[in-house]
Amino acid sequence: MFASLLVPTLTLLFPVGLSSLPLVINTWPFKNATAAAWSALQSGGSVLDAVEKGCACCEMEQCDGSVGYGGSPDESGETTLDAMIMNGDTMEVGAVGDLRRIKNAIGVARAVMEHTDNTLLVGESASVFAENMGFIAEDLTTNKSVNIFSQWLKGNCQPNYRKNVFPDPSESCGPYKPRATVRGNKRPQHANTRSHDTIGMVALDRNGHMAAGTSTNGLTHKVPGRVGDSPIVGAGAYADSSAGGAAATGDGDVMMRFLPSYLAVELMRAGADPSAACKTAISRIKRHYSDFFGAIICANTTGHYGAACNKVPGLSQFHYMVSNSESGSPILKSVDCF
Repeated sequence: MFASLLVPTLTLLFPVGLSSLPLVINTWPFKNATAAAWSALQSGGSVLDAVEKGCACCEMEQCDGSVGYGGSPDESGETTLDAMIMNGDTMEVGAVGDLRRIKNAIGVARAVMEHTDNTLLVGESASVFAENMGFIAEDLTTNKSVNIFSQWLKGNCQPNYRKNVFPDPSESCGPYKPRATVRGNKRPQHANTRSHDTIGMVALDRNGHMAAGTSTNGLTHKVPGRVGDSPIVGAGAYADSSAGGAAATGDGDVMMRFLPSYLAVELMRAGADPSAACKTAISRIKRHYSDFFGAIICANTTGHYGAACNKVPGLSQFHYMVSNSESGSPILKSVDCF
């Protein structure tokens, strides 16, 4: 019934990627991450190895300041990390949120998957788990993140993501207390291309094994403890080797409410082309939040791929990377937002 309701509404508005395995596809122009994942596949590594190495590359290179250490300090000036990895064969997932002091978030996520029966660990307890697993505790602060935080404080903590509190969050820093009366607030504008550059990656080998993963340091100036869509299964990413994989990037507080990656994979399972599946997943969010900042990449089991994005100021075209047997190396792709 699900398929019969959805498939007739889908149209092919974007070109379909070439069908060619193996395949690595990831959000944003993070070429070195794509190359690291592709190299892992070419050297005999698994799709999980590829996704882990690709995302870890971005963590170490601090891609656009939005992945890895030293970026996106929260209201207290601390950088914390979110990541997940999913095995499309077994449907196993490992994820971490609000991870502190550990640079290799995607590695810790894989450790959660492989060394526990749990799916998601968060906060200080996730960091303790990581240290027990042999990951090194390090200060994630850099001169850059200290400067970002300092300038934010000097600007009366603008922007921030508080509402219905006093003192007035549009003019003052906290500590905040709740207002007795909750007022209807216009949702703050989060559309900043340097605040949401999560790396999301999907890898598919020549035997049809699929994996997906994400890594990010979250939203700049976020409320401490905030976890975005990246480590949430079906929101930040999703993989099912019998249907396809997808990964999202953008305004996670909005996007996680719609599980766009899960939706896109289910649409591909029902027969939708990856580009159409991506567009439908974005459209579902757009109906409720027309000005949200976001994009998604999709790949099906045959290696066809696509992407879609919501058009807002600062995002009229979305760039992503692809490497497959046709290209032999990472190629920059783009799609016009709608």
